Amino acid sequence: MNVADMPHVSFLKSLARERNPQQLQHNLLMLLLNLQNVERGSIWIRRGDSYECIEAAGEESAAVKGLKLPVTQKSIVAWVIENGQMTISEPATDHRHYHRIEDNLDVKSQLILCYPLVLSTGKVYGAVQIIDTSAGGNRLNLKKDHLTLLQDLVDIGAIALDNSLAYSTQLERARILEETIQEMNQEGVLVGVSDAFQRAVRLVENYAATDYPVLIYGESGTGKELLAREIHRRSPRKDAPMLAQNCSAIPDNLLESELFGYEKGAFTGAERRKIGLFEAAEGGTIFLDEIGEMESHLQAKLLRVLQENEIKPLGGTQTKSIDVRIISATNMDLLRAIREGRFREDLYYRLNVLPLSMPPLRDRPDDIPFLADHFLKREAKRFNETPKKLTQQALERLMRYPWPGNVRELENFIKQIMALSLRHVVGLEDLPAHFKENYAPGERPLSQDVEALNALAHPSSAPSDALHLTGLTWEDVEKSYALFLLEKFEGNITRAAKTANLNRSTFDSRLAKLGVKKRFSAK
Repeated sequence: MNVADMPHVSFLKSLARERNPQQLQHNLLMLLLNLQNVERGSIWIRRGDSYECIEAAGEESAAVKGLKLPVTQKSIVAWVIENGQMTISEPATDHRHYHRIEDNLDVKSQLILCYPLVLSTGKVYGAVQIIDTSAGGNRLNLKKDHLTLLQDLVDIGAIALDNSLAYSTQLERARILEETIQEMNQEGVLVGVSDAFQRAVRLVENYAATDYPVLIYGESGTGKELLAREIHRRSPRKDAPMLAQNCSAIPDNLLESELFGYEKGAFTGAERRKIGLFEAAEGGTIFLDEIGEMESHLQAKLLRVLQENEIKPLGGTQTKSIDVRIISATNMDLLRAIREGRFREDLYYRLNVLPLSMPPLRDRPDDIPFLADHFLKREAKRFNETPKKLTQQALERLMRYPWPGNVRELENFIKQIMALSLRHVVGLEDLPAHFKENYAPGERPLSQDVEALNALAHPSSAPSDALHLTGLTWEDVEKSYALFLLEKFEGNITRAAKTANLNRSTFDSRLAKLGVKKRFSAK
């Protein structure tokens, strides 16, 4: 009997056309079982240090699919995969059969046919078992011509499987390439050529291979969250969630429920159970930005997470085990915060296992042309426009500017010129006024921020170009406002606090958190 005479020829053709490896494996197994008039079968492949059942058929297939056997364990599939040959086995007397695999099965194997699945490269991909469970083990057709036919079908199935795997591999590569291109066109991408930037990227690669906590240092706008996401993307946890939370963005009571969740009835309004970020990120990564702003009682709870790998939701009585990696970030001097009693020393050492520093943009001016070019191309692509270009003089001036808002400020600046500049080539004369000032190396133009705030307070008398808040973070603005008030009232904290509509103690506390030194008399 040849293939052309078979009643299953249409089924065989569909087998060859199938592009999904999982569906193809299932179809091949069912075809072989139908031809041999038996109901049990399985397909096994080697994965790492074990042989795994990736497909099974029969009443008790659920108990077999997914099973793993160590490569050191004798079994029929191990022998076939290692030798690349078909075999016929009587499990009751064959020393190669692993009997314990059927301990929990009601019906035992009486006779086994096992063929290797050989790819076109000659590599043995796996093994397919056709199993007779009838009382006498006499259902299998063991005639030579029938066994040869089965071998031909298995070989055809292996070729189809090889093509399917190659097709799936190409699809996966295309998907990864598409995702990479999308990532490059999205807001977050790490771009730079400076030695400082490259050192940070090398550490990202090294840290990604571990599972230890990472603490990222850097000013606001330097890209700390991008570093965290890159660590996650390159880590074994990349297929699990990465969730981020800014610890200074919401009140402490809300931050606790966001991180740890709460049980129904934990407080007024808790009408149902809420899963916190630690639980939602199971198997993945949690990024905690501005970790230095976390209050002491939450620091204690976070320390327990790091020590015990468990959380207790608000209102809960039972702890929950979790598996997450913690990456945190700060623009604060945490050692100073420890000395001042605002940050736990034991938590610091738990978080600071792998430190990573992202230098401010003013300390890596070589990155500015590359970042500017990237942002210009990205914004142009977003709006289907031709990217604008910066003249060499304009670029040199940008490289001398101290960028208090760091990469975020540069990104916003590029958005401005894309929207406002009518010329394709942007020159020095097209730059905003504050870019034309000369700054000493490393100088932050906070005086400009104070002028901008003064312009807000007195718009009628302010020059038209005095307001330059683009690219500044909320902390930058708050710090500038504090300096403006202290300068205006000659260091009188009481009057400054009253003008800001704050209690004196609150205003004093904010000065400490912002790192503003009281250079004036504290009246």
